Amino acid sequence: MSDERENPAAWEAATKLIRGGLARTPYGETAEGLFLTQSFVYDSAEAADRRFSGEEPGFVYSRYANPTVKMFEERLALLEGAEGCRATASGMAAVHLALTGLLRAGDHVVGGQAMFGSCRWIMNQWAPRFGIEATLVPGADFAAWRTAVRPNTKLFFIESPANPLLEITDIAAVCQLAKEIGAKVVVDNVFATPLYQQPLKLGADIVVYSATKHIDGQGRVLGGAVLGDVALLDEAYRDFIRHTGPALSPFNAWVLLKGLETLDLRVRRQTETAAVLADRMAAHPKVKALRYPGRPDHPQYEIARRQMSAGSTLIALDLETRERAFNFLNALQIVDISNNLGDSKSMATHPTTTTHRSMTEEQRLEIGLTPGWVRLSVGLEGAADLGRDIERALDAA
Repeated sequence: MSDERENPAAWEAATKLIRGGLARTPYGETAEGLFLTQSFVYDSAEAADRRFSGEEPGFVYSRYANPTVKMFEERLALLEGAEGCRATASGMAAVHLALTGLLRAGDHVVGGQAMFGSCRWIMNQWAPRFGIEATLVPGADFAAWRTAVRPNTKLFFIESPANPLLEITDIAAVCQLAKEIGAKVVVDNVFATPLYQQPLKLGADIVVYSATKHIDGQGRVLGGAVLGDVALLDEAYRDFIRHTGPALSPFNAWVLLKGLETLDLRVRRQTETAAVLADRMAAHPKVKALRYPGRPDHPQYEIARRQMSAGSTLIALDLETRERAFNFLNALQIVDISNNLGDSKSMATHPTTTTHRSMTEEQRLEIGLTPGWVRLSVGLEGAADLGRDIERALDAA
């Protein structure tokens, strides 16, 4: 019998998703242990002293760290190719942590105009309350990123593909620009998933996820994650996490661990179906425009092909008017009307009146979001059934 130990970093993604971070208790359980505890006990006062000082490893309070949460963090970090991961209670908690942990009063941040409505609120409304300036630029226009740089620019925030129209930003180019000026780069990688895009390899410093989406993938729990080098995670976020409490629930972490086990199978199947549906919808006369990163007619297809290994599970289609978009949504019989995405159930939403409702009309027009656009998240249903449902709804539009 060989004494050579397996190196988890060398495993295939499918193996990492099953075995990564697994830490069994002496009971030898098959499924990961669920540690529903707030705090922990110590053998002596001296042991507690050593634990709190960091001299002795171990857990002290579930707001700081928890065995089940740690398994989730280690598994996701292994998949992402990151040194470390810090889990949070939701995707927006992850975005807020990632941005504010790296910024101080007087700093300047640059982000793409096309982003999730709550992310844009943090940039436009929340950050300025603390003396942080924000500039939003067309994400696909690299020259605009460079032009926006100021002497106090400390951070670039990229969402690619962007919500809701799947705009692609050249991550490697923006990361190179950041290195030239000594700034950090945070990438929201939710739409691409860690299977199809790994921003750290493209030069990003921090990657964030809403684990609520593909990682859970079954509409059950909220969660988020921030990933990067351990030294940066500790410097920027350790005290923030300990003292403000954006902690992920151990139960949610356990559910997300189960979600990771099937992530590869789910997302690859969903992507295959999305590619078929995108081609079919693009040919329908009621569709004014369609965007799918895996199609050559996507405006940033060449960039997508360089940094993504597949088109992922989201499609955006323009039905020209709000009335037609609503007619389409109301005619769907299999696909649900919902603002979530990445779920095993296919879902469609009207961004203008849901996820991007808080934006002004002028802001929506800046990113090309007119009332006719619908965002479709492709699930695990049969491709033929989805195709029939969508085509019937398009006819009704």
